[in-house]
Amino acid sequence: MGNRVTLQEIADALGMSRNTVSRALNNSGSVSADTRNKICQMATAMGYKQFTTIEAAPAQTANALFASKDKMEIALFTHSFPGASHSGTKLLEAFQNKIDSLGYKLSINIIKDYEIDNLCFPANLNLDNIAGILCIELFSLDYSRFLCSQNIPILFVDTPIMQTSSLEADTLYMENLSSVYRLINSLIAEGKRNISFVGDRFHCQSFSERWQAYVLALTDNGIGVRNDLCILDDDSSPYYDPAFIAEKIRSFNALPEVFFCANDFLATSTMKALKLLGKRIPEDVLVCGFDNSPEATIIEPNLTTIKIHSSSMGYTAADLLLARIATPSMPYKKTYIETDIIYRQSTGSIQNHQ
Repeated sequence: MGNRVTLQEIADALGMSRNTVSRALNNSGSVSADTRNKICQMATAMGYKQFTTIEAAPAQTANALFASKDKMEIALFTHSFPGASHSGTKLLEAFQNKIDSLGYKLSINIIKDYEIDNLCFPANLNLDNIAGILCIELFSLDYSRFLCSQNIPILFVDTPIMQTSSLEADTLYMENLSSVYRLINSLIAEGKRNISFVGDRFHCQSFSERWQAYVLALTDNGIGVRNDLCILDDDSSPYYDPAFIAEKIRSFNALPEVFFCANDFLATSTMKALKLLGKRIPEDVLVCGFDNSPEATIIEPNLTTIKIHSSSMGYTAADLLLARIATPSMPYKKTYIETDIIYRQSTGSIQNHQ
């Protein structure tokens, strides 16, 4: 029946009034937990539009999900709230749209250094209302482990570096390895050999994977990694300042042919630095980034980059966290969402070589 199912049909199937069904599905008014569960299960089974996102959910899964409706808040934890140009903005918008359709509300919690250093929750957080936690831009390993120990359903979008560690939680990433490898390989196929990496490769798992792909592409093509032509300073360094990057480039023994930057923010700052040094892009040097932020099509020349499907990540994040809320005991998942290379003017005539 799909989206054509009505409240009255659900009511008739259960022998209840339409008003009772409406109150239960909208979580308004006085309805017992047992009655609400029965109504939500029937709505799911009949394909009522509000619950079509829970595709083919077993009865016990749907029951567990809606039994948790006494906790109606999902908390966003972030150390650095995504700005308007950050891929996390569209991700959050899609995530919120999905959870709103099920009656959940999103609360935003900026995790300060105090909470991280003392391994504690924000003082104004009421854990009694929290159904689950979504973590974005939260890269303290100790704090992430603290959150995992609290027996609260949790999803991390990107994480601290996980090579030698693991988290007892679901994790969601954009695909980094294949896309960066293919991009670097296409540059090498056009004869470029001196390729610089810009960014703190220890900042987070995604930056680490982009560095790994960069190193692997060079190595597979018989090219040595030259750290002396890279800008690998700690993330606390003033990468936002083109003068800082210009000074780093000025200290190189030779100008790299290409700068691959770990994200578009770093790429735009690098392009400004190169212009300060009187270098032309792409005539003298090529630049590429990662994110496909709005700035990528505004800056001149337009930036070659790797597109993150942020909205898809947001909907997937909602599915993963809601599934964890429904079934806390299921095995943890590590999920990747594909990314796409977008070639623009900052790499000249280079095309996609796969």
